[in-house]
Amino acid sequence: MNRADSGTTGPTGANLRALRGHNAAVVLELLRGAGGEGVSRLELAARAGLTPQAVSKIVARLRADGLVADAGRRASTGGKPATALRLVPEAGGAVGVHLERDALVAVLVDLAGAVVAERRVGVDFPAGAEAVVDLVAREVRTLAAGASSVVLGVGVALPGPLDHARGVLHRVTGFPAWDGYPLRDVLAERLGLAVVVDKDTNAAALGIALAGGAESFAYLHLGTGLGAGLVLGGGLYRGPRTGAGEFGHQVVLLDGPVCECGDRGCLEALCLAAVARGDLEGAARLLGTGAGNLVSLLDIDLVLLGGRTVAAAEDLFVRGVGAVVAARSRREGARGRVGVGIAPGGERGVAEGAAQLVLAPLFGRADAALPGRGTG
Repeated sequence: MNRADSGTTGPTGANLRALRGHNAAVVLELLRGAGGEGVSRLELAARAGLTPQAVSKIVARLRADGLVADAGRRASTGGKPATALRLVPEAGGAVGVHLERDALVAVLVDLAGAVVAERRVGVDFPAGAEAVVDLVAREVRTLAAGASSVVLGVGVALPGPLDHARGVLHRVTGFPAWDGYPLRDVLAERLGLAVVVDKDTNAAALGIALAGGAESFAYLHLGTGLGAGLVLGGGLYRGPRTGAGEFGHQVVLLDGPVCECGDRGCLEALCLAAVARGDLEGAARLLGTGAGNLVSLLDIDLVLLGGRTVAAAEDLFVRGVGAVVAARSRREGARGRVGVGIAPGGERGVAEGAAQLVLAPLFGRADAALPGRGTG
């Protein structure tokens, strides 16, 4: 993943002054990657491409803000034993919210990305924006109240289409009243915290990528809707208008059934109809057709599946989608096998990814901080 080239590495309102600056973000990312064993100042300097003096100054600021602590001494190689340094995960955190049309999952994670607390409640999306925002705000406040450290912000992931850069929803499929709703600004005003809004598929894909996923992959989410998150060349791809990944609304059957988006023959409408009549094998074949289109168009080497519908029959969907993608690849003469599997993270993978929308920029992850830059 790419590191930010901007001096701003965190969301507005973060009150940890040491989290400002590209070099500090690089050092923090190296400390996070080192885990509890830690890393020495000289190793930090070598890996970050900084002078030992610069690293010492950065570490002093990080230590003053409680973000860095000693992790013990390294064995001597002839000189004075070096002190290893580690990130203090409990020094800060973020809340991630996965908002679906009928359910909400919210998690509080620490700086290392570990889940500290979790909330799950039902959602009545048709009740309208104000009622849903009240619910989200209440759940976030509950998690934040139990936090032992500063909450740096809130990431909210929900079905698209939406404008990630402005935090404004577009016409959420089946709920036209949400069109143009400024969710980010309304929620930020209610909570007094920085808020980032993105599609559920993008949040999940970001979380997978940060955990060491493939360089290029598609995350396909089949739940109450159908969408895709795309990681291309190591970076989350949103597109210049932050609208990439509207996977469910590719037309695969001309003059097919009307979709709630207003078009006909959309993949989402066909998949959901198959699920509704209990034909999961048919839904898997349809999903495989759409996945095959993505593989052919983008030359990706991995397709990961998620969402509650997939979770209810994981093996069936992996087999069904895998068979269609493999047949398509053979016909097109692909030299390597395209992998199809279940996305890591389970039912709270999207919520954890939503929290990373806030945390990732603090560690220099540019594609979370800079909407529309694609692979950076």
